[in-house]
Amino acid sequence: MTIVQTVDLRKSFGSVQALNGLDLVVRGGQIHGFIGPNGAGKTTTIRILLGMLKPSSGQASLFGRDAWRDAVDIHRRTAYVPGEVSLWPNLTGGEALDLFGRLRGKQDPRRRAELIERFDLDPSKKCGTYSKGNRQKVALIAAFASDAELFILDEPTSGLDPLMEQVFQDYVRELKVQGRSVLLSSHILSEVEKLCDFVSIIREGVIIESGSLEELRHLTSTHVAVQTKRPLSGLEQLPGVEDVVERDGLVHFSVEAEYLGSVITHLSAFDIVKLESSPPTLEDLFIRHYRGQGEGR
Repeated sequence: MTIVQTVDLRKSFGSVQALNGLDLVVRGGQIHGFIGPNGAGKTTTIRILLGMLKPSSGQASLFGRDAWRDAVDIHRRTAYVPGEVSLWPNLTGGEALDLFGRLRGKQDPRRRAELIERFDLDPSKKCGTYSKGNRQKVALIAAFASDAELFILDEPTSGLDPLMEQVFQDYVRELKVQGRSVLLSSHILSEVEKLCDFVSIIREGVIIESGSLEELRHLTSTHVAVQTKRPLSGLEQLPGVEDVVERDGLVHFSVEAEYLGSVITHLSAFDIVKLESSPPTLEDLFIRHYRGQGEGR
């Protein structure tokens, strides 16, 4: 079931084209990572999905409803956490949570109490005294205590310490078990890699790559470190091999996935003593796509 869909979505601000034909699909029960550098169009996309901006052209729908025309109905089924949370300074954290609960109309009090404890939030303090991390906790608790079907999280762990990041990750995984959907925009690639079933990479307002992590790994290289009994030669001439360097008695290099088998065959002729390999990471994939853009500029 498709929860979020954009088709040829475009948005311009004067002469600046923020979105240039963006196609995005988030399916039910999916944790979908939405990544790209600042200025790529992530926040513009999210604001359109939330009905805060009207697209210049194209379509954006959530639960099969138009994001702009049906925003009120969509908001009843959606929870949103931004990367910069502003709260009422004279309310306590608990009062802010009460207000969020009343605005939504339904909040699980037992789950809310559990979340307050897990996120180590003091709800008796005024919001005006909260650090950035504590303001973030209030927004996360309000979202996770709701009965929303879709969670749109835009840099949600901004300001959280590593322990609280782990608590956040645990609750996102719990949402998946419950069959709820998450659109997670984050610059912390390791966080996306740990949590997401599916990833879309946005560049200059267009999705340039989309798929599961396993589907995307073939697009980048495996890192290999090898030690052989006999001096290794001819490695640089093999197809798919890059960045060959010798360090600490090991030869390190990268090899594209489709050539890995033939490279291992070549290495075996030199009597392998030690061989280490690590799969490509989301960061490798991300850098691969943006390296060309940076060089072009």
